[in-house]
This record gives sequence, C-alpha cells and structure tokens, in this order.
Amino acid sequence: MRKIYLFIVLLFVGGTNLFAQQDAMFTKYMFNSLTFNPAYAGSKDHLAMNLIHRTQWWGIEGAPQTQSLIIHTPMPNERVGVGLSLVNDEIGPTNSIRANLSYAYRIPMGKGKLSIGLQGGVMHWRADFNKLSLEQGAGDEAFEEMTPSRLLPNFGAGIYYYTPKFYVGFASPQLIEYDLRDNDINTNIWARQQRHYYFSAGAAFPLKGDALIFKPSILVKNVGLLSSFSKDEAFQNFGAPTEFDIDLSLMFQQALWVGVSFRSAIEGIVGDQSSFDSADVWAAYYLANGLRIGVAYDYTLTKLQSVAGGSFEVMLGYEFDYKTKQVVTPRYF
Repeated sequence: MRKIYLFIVLLFVGGTNLFAQQDAMFTKYMFNSLTFNPAYAGSKDHLAMNLIHRTQWWGIEGAPQTQSLIIHTPMPNERVGVGLSLVNDEIGPTNSIRANLSYAYRIPMGKGKLSIGLQGGVMHWRADFNKLSLEQGAGDEAFEEMTPSRLLPNFGAGIYYYTPKFYVGFASPQLIEYDLRDNDINTNIWARQQRHYYFSAGAAFPLKGDALIFKPSILVKNVGLLSSFSKDEAFQNFGAPTEFDIDLSLMFQQALWVGVSFRSAIEGIVGDQSSFDSADVWAAYYLANGLRIGVAYDYTLTKLQSVAGGSFEVMLGYEFDYKTKQVVTPRYF
C-alpha cells in the first residue's frame, strides 16, 4: 500500500497532465468559513470557536488527515472583527501547517453588512520521502533531498456580504504562489503552491417560523483562474477542475441541524466524463450551554470507493454572546 503515497503526492503537487486542488476540503465548510475567507471574522457578532477533524478516504494508507481550528470575534468597535485560523494537513509523506490572523472591517449596507477582510500568516511545509517506496530506487535526483522543509509567509483577502438570512462571499486566502522545485533539478514534475479562489453563497428560509429553517448553500473552489498571466510559461493555463459543493440542510427547533451535500467539478458536469466526487450527509447539535457537536460522512463516488471506506469529519464548537457572556440562539451562518 505504500505506493499510494507516491500517487497522492503527485496528485496534490501536480504534473504535466495531472492537476488537483491543494487546499484542504471540508464537508462542513459552513462552520469553517474563516479558513478560506478572512472577511468572515466577527460576522456572528459574538465570540465563536470551531474545531474539525477530517479523515479522507478512510482505509487508504497515506490518505489526507486534516485538522482545523478557528476562533473569531467582533471587537469593542463593532465594525471590526478579528480571527485566528490554524490548519494541519497531512498527505502521505508531506505535512503542512498554516496559521493566519484575520482582520475584517464591516460596513452597514441595506439590511446587512459588507465585510472586507485581510489576513496574514505563514505555512510550514515539510516532507519525509523516506516513507516512499521508490520504483527506481536510489539515484533519482528528484529525491536527493529526502526531508525538504519550507517556511512560506503569505497573505489573503476577501469580501463577505451578509444579512440575517443571506450571505455571499469571494476570497483568495493565499495570494502568493511559491515554486517548491529545486532549480538544480531538471524534471517535468512540479511542486508548486497554487493560488486558490473561493465563492460562497447561502440563504435561510423559515418554513415554520424558527421551529424549522431550510438552508441551501454552495461553495465553489477554483485554481488557476488567472494563471494565464503567470510570468512562468510552465504555469500558464495551469489549474485544477473547478470544484463545487452544494448543500441542503434543515434546522429543527434551532438545535438539531441535518444536511445532505454533493461534491463534483463543473467541467465534469458539462463535459463527456463524470467527475462526481462524493455524496455527503452530516448533522450538528447545539447544546443548551453553547457547545456544538457534529459529524459528517462522505460516500465516495469515484473508483476509490472500491478500496476506501469514504471520508468522515467530527466537529466540536462553542459559541457565546461576547457582550453579555450568555449563550445565544445559534446563527444561521
């Protein structure tokens, strides 16, 4: 099974004909918005925390394991929100840890607020290629450095407009692209940190007052949107399929939240070949003390389902009113 390590490494760092998104994915992205949009900071109008663990393609050695922690809150100046996001992502022999501080300035607009956000942080990327079983053995110059490590500072930006029952946002959390290749090695396999773009939108529709809320949402992820402007010709027109997550959920008595979602790529919908990724189910429950617990399961729709047991997430969150220090009714977003 160790050969799957090399497959996953190539899948995520890219090759001449093989491209994929690099940022970690989450089925419960609506609870984790700060990881991809800094303008989300402070939008709940009280201090909020969320921790998610994701195991992807359970049963495959070297498959992705991801943990994320977000904390965000409004400041005494109610127009300002700040946040912290941490993401630990392990894929085969590679590991990346990202830490970002976010700042959002919120402007009242109509029935809602327009939030403009910036973030700055650093990613520590490292690999241990001693875990690989190389087909050609020793002597491959691409693996002369068996434990590479990089410290990569970065910054991101986003906008987010929201009302009590609607939101829409666009962001790029890592604007700087880094070439991770060793310039002394002549190879057609590229390791590069690509810029990602995120579009999100959602709404809440009361069906029986506050007793039953219907909430549809969508998250669209793109890599290579502006790659044609790259100074390096090798990375022009370079990108992964544009991925989308569609989610439909119901909230009962403002306590139990259940949903179903579907993940695929736009190119697979309009093209000749299907790129359906997964069908997902999830649930979250708000306790009276402000604690939130949740689980999610992804049923893989690709050939990986024959060797993997799908993917799952577990979540733990906490929300409380920043001003009165009393637990408040959960927000829809």
